[in-house]
Amino acid sequence: MTSDAGYSEALRALTERGRFGIHLGLGRTRALLRELGDPQLGIRGALVAGTNGKGSVLALAGAALRAAGIRAGETPKPHLVTYRERMQIGGRPIDPAAFARLAADALAAADRIPTRLGEPTEFEILTAMLFRWFADEVVDLAVVEVGLGGRLDATHAWDGGVAAITNVALDHTDRLGTTIPAIAREKAAIIERGDIAVTGATGDALAVVRRRASRLDVSLTVVDAAPLIGIDRDGIEVTLPGLGPTRIGLRGRHQAANVAVADAVLDALEAAGIADVPAAARRDGYAAVRWPGRLELIDVEGRDVLLDGAHNPAGAATLATAIDDLRPHLRPGRMTLVMAAMADKDVDGIVAALAAAGALDDATIVATALDLPRAMPAAEVAARWRAHGRRRKVVVEPDAERALDRALADADGPIVVAGSLYLVGAVRARLVDDPLLLDPVAEPAP
Repeated sequence: MTSDAGYSEALRALTERGRFGIHLGLGRTRALLRELGDPQLGIRGALVAGTNGKGSVLALAGAALRAAGIRAGETPKPHLVTYRERMQIGGRPIDPAAFARLAADALAAADRIPTRLGEPTEFEILTAMLFRWFADEVVDLAVVEVGLGGRLDATHAWDGGVAAITNVALDHTDRLGTTIPAIAREKAAIIERGDIAVTGATGDALAVVRRRASRLDVSLTVVDAAPLIGIDRDGIEVTLPGLGPTRIGLRGRHQAANVAVADAVLDALEAAGIADVPAAARRDGYAAVRWPGRLELIDVEGRDVLLDGAHNPAGAATLATAIDDLRPHLRPGRMTLVMAAMADKDVDGIVAALAAAGALDDATIVATALDLPRAMPAAEVAARWRAHGRRRKVVVEPDAERALDRALADADGPIVVAGSLYLVGAVRARLVDDPLLLDPVAEPAP
C-alpha cells in the first residue's frame, strides 16, 4: 500500500457527515447535484428498490452486463472491506485518487447549498459523488441500489428509465411505515412516468406497485421466482424464460427469485433502448457472478469457511436454509459458527432463525464481539444461544480476531461466520487477498 493522506482525509471528512444521521428528503441531494452540474441527467439505467435482494440483483445484472461488454456503473452496499466498494464501474471499485477528488468537490458543493435545506448527510454526498463519477467516466448505463425506502431516498433524485422493486417486507418501520402497503408505497414511488417497471413483489405489496404503475401508465412486469432445478456447492441451477436451464454462481435457493428480477431488469433495459444483453452474455454473467460476503464460500487451507451477514431474522432464516442445503456438499465434520451482532438488531430473532438449521444442531458456537459502540458483548450473544439449549457447545471469545483463530484451530468441520456484516468484512479482509480492496495508508506527520 502506498501513502496517500488525500484519500484518508477525504474518507474521514465524508464519514464524519454520518453525525447528521439519516434525513430522508430529496432537496439536499438535488441541490448538491445542481452544484456539480447535474451529472445524473445524462445517465440512463435502472434504480433498484426493495426490502431484500437488491444487492444480489445488482450483482447478477452487473455480471451479465460485463459479459456483454457493457460498461456499467454500480453501487453495491454496504461495503465490507473498503468504502470504495460502494462506487464501481465494470465491477471494479473507484481508485483512491479519484475518490479523494470527488469527495473534495462534493464536500465543497455541500458548503454552498442553502442552509434552509439542512446539512447534507454522508449518503447524500456519496450519491452526488457517484453520479459525478459515472458522468466523468462516460459509463454506458448505471444500476443503482436505493438506500432506504425509495420515495425520499437520495438516489431517487435520479430516474434512469427503469425502476425495479425486488420485494416488500416489514423493515425500517420507524421511517417507512408499520404495514406492508405503507412500505410498498414508499418503494413504489421510484416508478416515474415514462419508466419501464419490474417487480417480484407479491400480495398487498404487489397491489400497491400495480396501482402506482397504472396511475402513471407505466408498463409493469411481474415475475415469480425462477423454477429451481438443483443446488450444489457453488451455486444453483434454475430455468429462465428464453434461456432454459441456467447456472447461477450465487448460493442459496432464494437467488432463484433474485435472478428472475435481474433478468427482467435486463429485458426492461432492452425495451427502453438502453442496453441489449444477449442470451449468451446472460448465461455467462449469471454463472460467473460473485457477491462477496453473502453466502461466500472460502477455502482456508482445506477448511470450508462460509461468510454471510445474516444481520436480521429474514437473512438468518435464509442462511439457515442454505446451510442445510449446502451441508451435503461441504467437507465433513462438526460445524462451527462464529457470531457477532449489533445490540440494536433483533438478536433473539437472528439466533432463533439460525437455530432452526438442522446442520447446526450439534455445532460449536463461538460468540464474539466487534470493537464498535453498537456491538453486543460476546457474553450476551452467548446467552442468547444457551437459551436454545440442544447439544450445542457455546464458548465466549470477546476478541473477533481470536475468535476466528480459535475456530480455525479447533474446528473439525466447516466454519460459518455470520450475524454482522462488520464481522464478515473483518474476516474477509483477513482471509481474502484482493489488491483492489487495499486502501492507501496516510503516513503520520513528522
